[in-house]
Amino acid sequence: MSEDQKVIQCHVCDKATLATVRGSHQIVPQGDEAFDPMTYLLVSCDRCRSAQLLEELYGFEESDDLLERAWPEVSGASLSSSIPSAVAREMREAHACFKSKLYTATAVMVRRTLEGMCADQGTTPRKPLFKGLEELRDTGKIEGRLFEWAQALRVIGNQGAHFSTEPVSREDAEDALALAEAVLDYIYVFTSKYEEFQKRRAARSAKTSQPAP
Repeated sequence: MSEDQKVIQCHVCDKATLATVRGSHQIVPQGDEAFDPMTYLLVSCDRCRSAQLLEELYGFEESDDLLERAWPEVSGASLSSSIPSAVAREMREAHACFKSKLYTATAVMVRRTLEGMCADQGTTPRKPLFKGLEELRDTGKIEGRLFEWAQALRVIGNQGAHFSTEPVSREDAEDALALAEAVLDYIYVFTSKYEEFQKRRAARSAKTSQPAP
């Protein structure tokens, strides 16, 4: 395999194939912007010549970098750009495991997703996952039903991570994916939007309450 070739999962051939890189584009922070650099590769399948746009994902370590298909969109694996790349990487791999009918592996990757989320949210390092989730609850980052969902995902992840005569079922793996995405959306998408909404309302309220000159 040459330097301008990549191994892809071709959406037309429906199998792993070699692809040739046809172009690249990188987006880097400018000024006071703060985000991970984003690198995109345009490739064509060497077998059927169909095109794909790949995004280079950056993990916690350089050795963890990988390529993920950005276009055509991977069914069931569309995640908000607000989710940190390292956490999104774990979630995308969970989807890939499910697509390959590896349901126990799906549960393990969902657990890793939760662990990455806890680490990103600043929970105490090296604590067991259930302690990390309790810490998020105690600090008000998750509550009520959401905490129950996260704990249920942890239990399914434990079932996948430790040997058992009962494998993780397709239904449990599918539910785990849906619940994990709901938790991520709450933490990284809805919470942020709600905080912005509250700030705008507070700013408008303060402006209208000022006495006329």
